[in-house]
Formats: sequence, C-alpha cells, structure tokens
Amino acid sequence: MPKPIWLLASAGLILAACATPDAATVNADAGYIAELPEAVLAIVAPGQNLAAVRIDPTTGCYIYRHDGPVESTFVPLRSTEGRPICTREVDPAAAG
Repeated sequence: MPKPIWLLASAGLILAACATPDAATVNADAGYIAELPEAVLAIVAPGQNLAAVRIDPTTGCYIYRHDGPVESTFVPLRSTEGRPICTREVDPAAAG
C-alpha cells in the first residue's frame, strides 16, 4: 500500500519541476536592463533577445540570454558589423 502513496507524492514534484517561471519575474530578478539606450538600439544586429540584456561586469559589454535547444547561456550583444557592443574600452591587462 505505501507504493501508490509514494508514487502519487513524487508525481506532484515531477510536474512542479516542469513549470516555467513568469517572464516578468525572471526579468526583475535577473537584473536585465528594462530599456536599452537609443544608441545601442540603432546599431544592434537583428535576431538577438533584447528582452534579456544586461552588462557583463568583467568586460563592460552588453550580453544577452540565448535560449538554445539544450541550455540557456549569455553571449555578447553584437552590432550589425559583428562586433560586441560595450559601454567602455576593455583594459588589455585586466582582460588577461
């Protein structure tokens, strides 16, 4: 008799793990930039997720969340020329 109760309890946990968080909650909690500057919007290349952009503190460049088929990762926000968009010059000594 204990097996059906155990299966029933674990089914609830498994289904709860499949839920996706609300986008508004994710954006507020993750520190994404609410509105990008006009200068960035003017040069950004198409096809990038502008709803999930933040500044990388180590490089000073804009990065965005890329949701791939297996995982989500942060990649540099690129201009139409293919260059990363940064807020400041990167010091070569600090970059390594």
